[in-house]
Amino acid sequence: MARTPSSKKRLLAEGAHLRLVVRGGWEFVERPKISGIVVIVGTTRHGCVVLVTQWREPVGAYVVEWPAGLAGDVAGHETEALEEAARRELFEETGFQAATMNAVLTGPPSPGISNEIVTFYRARGMVRTASGGGRGAERIRTHAVPMSWLVEWLERMRAKGFLVDPKVYAGAYLLRGELDEWLHD
Repeated sequence: MARTPSSKKRLLAEGAHLRLVVRGGWEFVERPKISGIVVIVGTTRHGCVVLVTQWREPVGAYVVEWPAGLAGDVAGHETEALEEAARRELFEETGFQAATMNAVLTGPPSPGISNEIVTFYRARGMVRTASGGGRGAERIRTHAVPMSWLVEWLERMRAKGFLVDPKVYAGAYLLRGELDEWLHD
């Protein structure tokens, strides 16, 4: 699909990590210091999915998410490959390492407000080798949830007041497709 020409972009505001711009009458946010965003849909060797919970100030709540993070945001590693970022973020947030890591889906999570592009990685054979928890001020909690209990677990988390990132459901859909293929082979 060809991109339509648009007017010149104008800077409205800029912070340490985000830039608010306007182009063609459309205001949106850019992340100027990254090369991509990775989301890790991972399973352990024992059939559990690995999710995280953390406080998210913009929504004022704890959120259930897949491990995820930014590529190219570490000083000296601005050209970090997406798979390398996925492995790094998985380890930093959860303490898990994956036997395999494959890109499975790429797209914009919120194209009406941001220029972000997210790449989902499918991690398999994950084993915990450290405590995780994030870096710096991050306070991330890791949850290994048996796939057969995922829906019930998510409902319990929602009942406790947690928000569930819709990407969790997208990742579960990917896992269900894999399971359906495996059962029908």
